[in-house]
Amino acid sequence: MLLSKILKTSSLVKAALADGRPVVALESTVIAHGLPRPLNLKVAFRLEQIVSEAGAVPATIAILNGQLRAGLDDAEIELIAQDDNIRKVSTRDLPLAVGGRWNGATTVATTAWIAHRAGIKVFATGGIGGVHRDELPDISADLPELARTPIVVVCSGAKIVLNLPATREWLETHGITVVGYQCDELPAFYSRVSGLPIDARVDSPADVAEIVKARRELGFMSALLVTVPVPVEMEVPAEKLQRTLEAALIEAETTGIGGRELTPFLLRRMAETSDGATLRANVALLENNARVAAAIACAL
Repeated sequence: MLLSKILKTSSLVKAALADGRPVVALESTVIAHGLPRPLNLKVAFRLEQIVSEAGAVPATIAILNGQLRAGLDDAEIELIAQDDNIRKVSTRDLPLAVGGRWNGATTVATTAWIAHRAGIKVFATGGIGGVHRDELPDISADLPELARTPIVVVCSGAKIVLNLPATREWLETHGITVVGYQCDELPAFYSRVSGLPIDARVDSPADVAEIVKARRELGFMSALLVTVPVPVEMEVPAEKLQRTLEAALIEAETTGIGGRELTPFLLRRMAETSDGATLRANVALLENNARVAAAIACAL
């Protein structure tokens, strides 16, 4: 079966790509598994609205009945947000999802994979996966996918529950360029500071566009990571972050939660024990990243 038969691009996204107009990919795991109901659906629609208002066409990525989808209508977004049987699909699961005709929400890795093959150049998300805190090596599939997929990924760094220094080292080792959007260090998801370096600072969408142009001329096949700090008014204080994270980690260990369930569990528990502060920060950074991604897509 040809990829063109497996991958369906919505009429709006297809027309935009054909006309050379800007398109921004949006992931669906955050809708299905990353945010509580009914907030998840509200945020999904809000992200599409932000991209549209900024002059780009939103393309929420998902898998429906085994078909890879780039661009969803309202009813399809509602299905992703409300169906308890939506599976979390990473790249290793793609043959299973297609062959088994799954309904699935796409991770950062899978969203990047599908978006690139649909011809979309910019992708907005919250935080990427990374190196986990386990003693055994546990590396998110997001990282190797970013190392082999030439797409601009706008995010707020890696999720705070991960081993951030090890994640930063992995990105450097595998040649993934990391720029800070109007910041001088790598953001740490809910926090604007991490103490970790970026490769360069950019201050405008035009700056990013120049880097993308140079990467194309050089034939680079990895992603460009554009890291954007959480809006300052929504940043969670470092002391509060550390306290809630440590409590969530202890709870996960005592209850035996691990694998692909660990990160969503930690983020959910941090939201609960911080009286919603981390959840509000998550929504704020998702919205801000969508806005920045749309501006970059327009500049390209």
